[in-house]
Amino acid sequence: GHAVARVKRRSALQRLREERADVAGTAQRLAVLLQAGVAPTAAWAQLDQGSAKAIADRIRAGQPAPEAIATAGESWRELAAAWRVAVAVGAPLADALRSFASGMRDAVDTIDDVAVALAEPAGTARLMLWLPAAGVLLGVALGFDTARILLTDPRGIACLVVGLGLIGGAHLWTRALVRRANPPAAVPGAGAELLAIALSGGSSIDNARGLVADAGAAAGSLEGTDAVLELSRRVGVPAVELLRAEAAEQRRRARTDGRSTAARLGTRLVIPLGVCTLPAFLILGVAPLLLSILDSTGVSFL
Repeated sequence: GHAVARVKRRSALQRLREERADVAGTAQRLAVLLQAGVAPTAAWAQLDQGSAKAIADRIRAGQPAPEAIATAGESWRELAAAWRVAVAVGAPLADALRSFASGMRDAVDTIDDVAVALAEPAGTARLMLWLPAAGVLLGVALGFDTARILLTDPRGIACLVVGLGLIGGAHLWTRALVRRANPPAAVPGAGAELLAIALSGGSSIDNARGLVADAGAAAGSLEGTDAVLELSRRVGVPAVELLRAEAAEQRRRARTDGRSTAARLGTRLVIPLGVCTLPAFLILGVAPLLLSILDSTGVSFL
C-alpha cells in the first residue's frame, strides 16, 4: 500500500543514489571481513539485509559470486565487474573492494551535490505550473463566471484546450531539462579503477584491458587511461596509482560538471515558463475573465 506508493514516487535519481549507497556500504563491509581473514562465501553470509542477503542466498545455492552480484541491479553489476577482475588476476580482493567502495561513495556524493543544486530550480518550475490554475481560481473567487465560460462557452472551451496543452507541454519540457541535468548512470572513473585492479594483480596491460572489457560494459569506459598508461611507460613508474588518481580526477570533474549543469538549469527553465506557462495563465486565467466581463456588459466579439 503506502510503501509501494512511496517507491513509485521516488525519482530515478533517488533510486540510483540509494542503490549506489547500498553497493558502497556492502563493498566496504566485505572488504573489512575479507581483510580479517573471512572467506568470501562466509563474508557474504554475514550480510543479512536487502540486496546483499539475496546475493548471499544465490551464492550459497551454488551460483558464482560475480553472476549472483550482477543480478541485483545496475550498480551491482559494476561491483560484480570489480570482483570478477580481482579474482581473475589474483589481486587482493579486500583492497579491490575497498577502492571500489571509495569510488562508489564519491558517485553518491556527486548525486547528492546535483540533487541539492537541482532542488530549488526544479521546485520553482513545478510551483509555476500551478499558476494557470491559480488564475482560474482567482477569477472564481472574484465572482466572475470563468468556470462556466471554460466549460460551456465554445470560446472558453477553446481556451481550456489550448491552456491545458500548454501546461502539458511545459511539464514535459521541464522534466526533460531536469532529466538532462541529472548525472550519468555510469560511475565516473570506473573503467580506470577496474584497470588499476587488474594491473595490481600483476597482469599485463593488454590482458588487463581484455579483462576489463570482458568483465562488464556497465563498469564505464576506459576514457583517459591511454594517456595515463603512456605516461607510466615513458616515466617507468607503476600505472596502478596513476590510474587510481585518474579515476579520482574523473569523479571530481563529474561532481563539478554536475553542479555547473544544475546551476545553469535555473536559466534554462525560464524558457518553458515564458513559452508555455505564462501564456497558459493568460489563456486560462485572464481570457475567460475578460469574456465573462464582456458577456455581463452585453458586448460580444468572435
